[in-house]
Amino acid sequence: MTSSDDDDPATVVVLLGHRRDEHMWRHPDDSQLPTHESRQPTGRSLDHMARYWTSDLHLGHANIIRYCRRPFADVDAMNEALIERWNDTVADSDEVWVLGDFALGTISHTLPMAGRLRGRKVLVAGNHDRCWAEGWHSTKKWVERYREAGFAEILQGTVELRLGSHDVVACHLPYTGDSHDHDRFVDERPVDEGRMLLHGHVHDTWKINGRQINVGTDVWDYRPVSDETILAEYARTAAVL
Repeated sequence: MTSSDDDDPATVVVLLGHRRDEHMWRHPDDSQLPTHESRQPTGRSLDHMARYWTSDLHLGHANIIRYCRRPFADVDAMNEALIERWNDTVADSDEVWVLGDFALGTISHTLPMAGRLRGRKVLVAGNHDRCWAEGWHSTKKWVERYREAGFAEILQGTVELRLGSHDVVACHLPYTGDSHDHDRFVDERPVDEGRMLLHGHVHDTWKINGRQINVGTDVWDYRPVSDETILAEYARTAAVL
């Protein structure tokens, strides 16, 4: 689905599936990112700034507790635990990339929870986000609502950036594989050109699968994970193989 009426050129870059070679979105280097006054998690120095990753929080989605065997009594307990663990990990001056599927349930209740979360938040939209360009919702209207809720940027499709010394891509969807028994959204998936991929979508199906790194909250102790931790885990996994 593409609709020029719904695209917001300031923030929405449709970069899906095999079309991504034509319009690769590149993140600016860190010197161009805004800074924020910090309330630091315990043990963090005031001059330390970090980038974190997460996906598939599914705030407000009661059934995800059963689907992914999340250790929460009910959806309210889950929401509060995810918010608490995020804020225990992230400082106000940090940046957090959410690779899709942030909030479900009653969206007028769950989407504003973004405002309770520390850090500068960037959303790469997933199939359950109302602002996903490939969904049936009015993209432009929902991009504005996600911004108002607390996201600094709303991006679509596949994003190219650096992780340590690696050229990587980030997308809600993996190259291959799914949390279901078949691959969904095949046309919207990134093209595998041999680079490391940060992604979500698969929930607790894997943490690292070859060059595919799942940043989903279900496999990282229900909290965002830093660049450094991802690189260390990737190196450890590669050494074992």
